[in-house]
Amino acid sequence: MTPVQHTLSVTGRASHTLLAAGEASEHRTLIITLFAVFVAATLVITVWAGRQTKDAADFYAGGRQFTGFQNGLAVSGDYMSAASFLGIAGAIALFGYDGFLYSIGFLVAWLVALLLVAEPLRNSGRYTMGDVLAYRMRQRPVRTAAGTSTIVVSIFYLLAQMAGAGVLVSLLLGITSDGGKIGIVALVGVLMIVYVTIGGMKGTTWVQMVKAVLLIAGALLLTFLVLLKFDFDVSELLGRAADNSGKGSAFLEPGLKYGATGTTKLDFLSLGIALVLGTAGLPHILIRFYTVPTAKAARKSVIWAIGLIGAFYLMTLALGFGAAALIKPGEIIASNKAGNTAAPLLALHLGGVDSNWGAILLATISAVAFATILAVVAGLTLASSSSFAHDIYANVIKRGQATDKQEVSAARWATVGIGAVSIVLGALARDLNVAGLVALAFAVAASANLPTILYSLFWKRFTTTGALWSIYGGLVTAVGLVLFSPVVSGKPTSMFPDVDFHWFPLENPGLISIPVGFLLGVVGTLLSKETPDAGKYAELEVRSLTGTGAH
Repeated sequence: MTPVQHTLSVTGRASHTLLAAGEASEHRTLIITLFAVFVAATLVITVWAGRQTKDAADFYAGGRQFTGFQNGLAVSGDYMSAASFLGIAGAIALFGYDGFLYSIGFLVAWLVALLLVAEPLRNSGRYTMGDVLAYRMRQRPVRTAAGTSTIVVSIFYLLAQMAGAGVLVSLLLGITSDGGKIGIVALVGVLMIVYVTIGGMKGTTWVQMVKAVLLIAGALLLTFLVLLKFDFDVSELLGRAADNSGKGSAFLEPGLKYGATGTTKLDFLSLGIALVLGTAGLPHILIRFYTVPTAKAARKSVIWAIGLIGAFYLMTLALGFGAAALIKPGEIIASNKAGNTAAPLLALHLGGVDSNWGAILLATISAVAFATILAVVAGLTLASSSSFAHDIYANVIKRGQATDKQEVSAARWATVGIGAVSIVLGALARDLNVAGLVALAFAVAASANLPTILYSLFWKRFTTTGALWSIYGGLVTAVGLVLFSPVVSGKPTSMFPDVDFHWFPLENPGLISIPVGFLLGVVGTLLSKETPDAGKYAELEVRSLTGTGAH
């Protein structure tokens, strides 16, 4: 008997709830086959796209050949990450109403991206956020800051995907040892390096489009099966979830996770601010706007993304409350203490725990979740390696003298380096809730990137000093508060549960770090003695609003 089975039996749960730990070997074969088929298919797409990648524009922006609908689908694939599928379903299954707050925050954030960022960014930049900032400011310091921020935010987001991959594959293959889980994280890292170095933006975009279709289809199937189980009576579903949770009516009301104390209420406020403002500063979302030929297509891609993502987040309600209604909370926690396995376990229960259909459904949904992780990590790695190569290598180190070939080569080497760092940190974060980890990435993006983007586009007086204060100040504040928060130490669910050096009480730094980022941009600008180039600002304003002169 494996340690997982032992834990389940001791707690009175049936040991067969974890297919991987106790089902017949043919199910294990089925799971591995499905995973292998998906990985092979995506590698074929990547190699095909890699052969069409001729220059830097192809590698960074896919040759700007994607339509609004295609890019909207790819943006959805980029955005609906392991946090959406695994983390949110787990958070709802364990905390009810409060878990659904993640879905609301992620969705509302798109309105900020659509109204403030999508079109001006597409018109103003070429490949990265640094292009927009450098247009009217001193190139080298601003590009260095933008590149640094992009890499840090991407690595935070990558942590969540790596943690999700480790949990998912461990569940399916019955791997209970820490060494085995770390090996899975390493495998995902290697695959993402291969995707980006070979396929560039074209390969990554096609993988994201395929994955978005698979994920929406998988969520739709589970939603239908959950509603069918309760004769499409949502009231009965919610009632059963409340009863089965052991929390009663409190499960369907605010306050189960965020509301017990003043600190948790502040944590909720911090989380909400980070989620709503973070999307418009996420590097892997921002670079997607450069893959379309016009600003109109960029706007259309965001509208498509809102529709697809909105439908998906509504379905997370059925997934989370369905898991709460059909699976005991102790069973979910015994499988993964952060709740990340609620969606795969729901698939197993809907198909029948001891049946072939249960095994097939679990394997299919898990393969889709794994596809989700691979596509998102490829997008994140591409964003960070592009920023390193284009902003730091080509424009800072080489002072604008690098050839396209040298730039793309630097991006590929950066991919290897970022992949290695992500594997190490992902191994440490393997037991944390992936939705919470993504919320941290949103907080860092909203603190460092968003203030600088908005000030650059809309504030005539903004200077290079203000941009540097805003980026570095927001970045250091957000990351510093995370390091000394309960996410890293001091709680059983922390990254380092056996030590306690936290002094910041909140799990998300957004409440403090986002205002700091905006404030420092203003203070740095007002204290600097630079005179902004009014002509350059006028050019940027016309370009961002009309698209005149855009690449």
